[in-house]
Amino acid sequence: MPKIRNNIDLVSKRIAQSADQCGRDPSEILLLAVTKTRRSDEIRHAIDAGLTHFAENYLQEALEKISQLHDQQLYWHFIGPLQSNKTRSVAESFSWVHSVDRIKIAQRLSDQRPESMGHLNICLQVNIDDEPSKSGLKQDEVLPVALEVAKLPNLRLRGLMAIPKAEENIEAQQLAFAKLAQLREQINHVLSAEQLEQMDTLSMGMSGDLEAAVLQGSTIVRVGTDLFGPRQKHE
Repeated sequence: MPKIRNNIDLVSKRIAQSADQCGRDPSEILLLAVTKTRRSDEIRHAIDAGLTHFAENYLQEALEKISQLHDQQLYWHFIGPLQSNKTRSVAESFSWVHSVDRIKIAQRLSDQRPESMGHLNICLQVNIDDEPSKSGLKQDEVLPVALEVAKLPNLRLRGLMAIPKAEENIEAQQLAFAKLAQLREQINHVLSAEQLEQMDTLSMGMSGDLEAAVLQGSTIVRVGTDLFGPRQKHE
């Protein structure tokens, strides 16, 4: 599928142009391919084009693809809502979880993470615009959760993730991302004072707003549609 390779090139150029605009090194920004509802053969084309990090929302679908692609050296990110009864499979199969919003979930992930796999990378999901319909911690809830997660033995607290409400122009899009970046900075001051490792990750920006996210410091952009085309309905 040469179109996937071409799409990856186009998105990579968008990231590079935005990084150049604000004096950042594009290599500091990870292009995370969101592959929910995508077939394994589509993912293999993305692998052939150089991608190694892939994100899934639905656990059962993800586990099937991880099994089908076990011959590849890949890094799987879980970005969907996570229930307590699914933490073991996530802890045993993924490199990253972007959607932690409860200490209970983090504790289970730590307890169930196989030591042979090393630390599980964690991002706390923040409901940055306080939208009732969205998951995530409120801004004033993030610090106490971060302090607890940072102490769990089999996890590494990497950063914050958010999905802001849709905005039409890049100036408006940047506002929520700037809030998330500022929140990470504030929490890092406290983590440092507590002699805990500081967060290095901002998981923010998708197909429609990745430029704004990069301008505000994103280190991981999560892109699906602009890589693979319109998404098929998930059954």
